[in-house]
Amino acid sequence: MSQESSEAQKLPGMRNIYLLGGVSFFTDVSSEMCFSLLPVFVVKELGASRAILGLIEGFAEALGYVLRLVSGAISDRFRRRKPFVGIGYAVSAFSKPFFALSTHWLHVFVVRSIDRVGKGVRTAPRDALIKESVEESTLGKAYGFHRLMDQMGAILGPIAAFLLVAFIGIRGVFLSSLIPGLLAIVFLFPVIEARSTWGGEGFSPIKGLRNAPRRLLYLLFVLGVFAAGAYNFSFILLLASESGLADQLIPLVYALINVMYVIMTVPSGLLADKVGGERVMLSAFAFFATASALASLAVLNPALALVVAVFYGAYRGVFETISRTLVARYAPEELTATVFGVYYLEVGALFFLANLVVGWLWDVVGLTWAFAYSASLSIAALLMLLPLSIRSRAGL
Repeated sequence: MSQESSEAQKLPGMRNIYLLGGVSFFTDVSSEMCFSLLPVFVVKELGASRAILGLIEGFAEALGYVLRLVSGAISDRFRRRKPFVGIGYAVSAFSKPFFALSTHWLHVFVVRSIDRVGKGVRTAPRDALIKESVEESTLGKAYGFHRLMDQMGAILGPIAAFLLVAFIGIRGVFLSSLIPGLLAIVFLFPVIEARSTWGGEGFSPIKGLRNAPRRLLYLLFVLGVFAAGAYNFSFILLLASESGLADQLIPLVYALINVMYVIMTVPSGLLADKVGGERVMLSAFAFFATASALASLAVLNPALALVVAVFYGAYRGVFETISRTLVARYAPEELTATVFGVYYLEVGALFFLANLVVGWLWDVVGLTWAFAYSASLSIAALLMLLPLSIRSRAGL
């Protein structure tokens, strides 16, 4: 018991979480300054087609998800986090200003891909570092605060771009994104690496996955079932537009989603620390199922479309916080970054598939069937998560 207490005293604690929150905040300000203007820049200024825009975004995101698994496994193998986190954030910070030099869509393709390489390298080791910085009893609080700071940056980034673009143009905004990117790196320097004693010579994280706890594998399966029906916020914006809401008001719907996201992050994390992440995750699935069920009616009522946006934003805030909390708690210490890499790859691939299916169903058989598909998978995931929730509550 004294040994456990001694180890707990060595943890960097919430100081690390606050610093990493600052890193994510400034990185997201930098990223969203660019990404909020990039579609217009690629299509209207560089003359690329919408299909080319989809290629750029799809390839870059896919590359980032694959690299999360690779960097996670390497991070576990060498028992280091901060070097991967630092390299990843630096690559993103220094790559985005090069958008300003683009004269062809291929240039954007290269820069966007390099930026996602940075995200792919840093994400799994960073989430593992968050876990290793605090005691297990405060994991929900830690991930909740980090998600809060990340999303605040995602809100302020587009606002900064909106305020700057009239004065310095799109290319000027791309160049100025370096400033918050550098501030993110400054916040990273004081972060302390929580060095672990597990692993050793010849340790192989990928081989270690073969002996992963069944409970962890079941959790990943449940999250995968849910992700197979989890559509992007773009469908909520489209729904609001088709319900009769004026096009100039659609950005406010997006803002409403993000506001609900921010509101739900920290409270859901704190609640998870008290009653268990499994029980809080049930609410995320329920929020999403409710949003999907109401969506089939919202096309007839703009006010109802706003209610859908509220439930959807609440789901996002809870899910993004609690999924990380649960993965961190279920993952063996020596496989934390690797498991995060597997989780991101699984959810990313299935999320991509879900958007294709929902879009196809909406076009072919109508929005009722599209949202019914998503609602049914979220309800299935909720029912499958119940056994884990019951076991957790019983302390099993």
